[in-house]
Amino acid sequence: MSPLAITPLLAAALVPSTPDLGKAEGLCRANESGPAFVVEPVGLKDRTGKLKLEVYPANEKDFLADDNLLVSTGKVFRRVEVPLPASGTPSLCIRLPGPGTYAVSLLHDRDNDRKFNWKIDGIGFAGNPKLGWGKPNVRKASATAGSGLTALRIVLNYRSGLGVAPLRQGT
Repeated sequence: MSPLAITPLLAAALVPSTPDLGKAEGLCRANESGPAFVVEPVGLKDRTGKLKLEVYPANEKDFLADDNLLVSTGKVFRRVEVPLPASGTPSLCIRLPGPGTYAVSLLHDRDNDRKFNWKIDGIGFAGNPKLGWGKPNVRKASATAGSGLTALRIVLNYRSGLGVAPLRQGT
């Protein structure tokens, strides 16, 4: 293995693994200006668990990459986790480092294990791409933020047969 191949591994080792990575950077504060996505989840299956919103660089290599590696190498990674409210439409705000295009994922972590399980959890992306067996193309899962708040509606997909899809109306 070349020294260049080892460098990202060493960098990842310098940042301790924690589910809190990116949370301080992603936190929206009252009366704070600047770019942020305000996300409305659409098509929730139920009110169990948490919602986890994450922002990544809008390129195939870094989209859904390990958060430790992204943070260690100084790349964009933001995370917001909130419990689902008992009623009403949830809204998640995530602060961005600047205006631009970012890949965005939203997980309905129904079993609170902090990872996606296609049999239990719901998943959605900015741009609401149709999901297959792998991660969507980063261009279809990205959104562009302006200098202030940018609203996004992300449709959640849940297990449907052998794949995942949005829930049918009335379910």
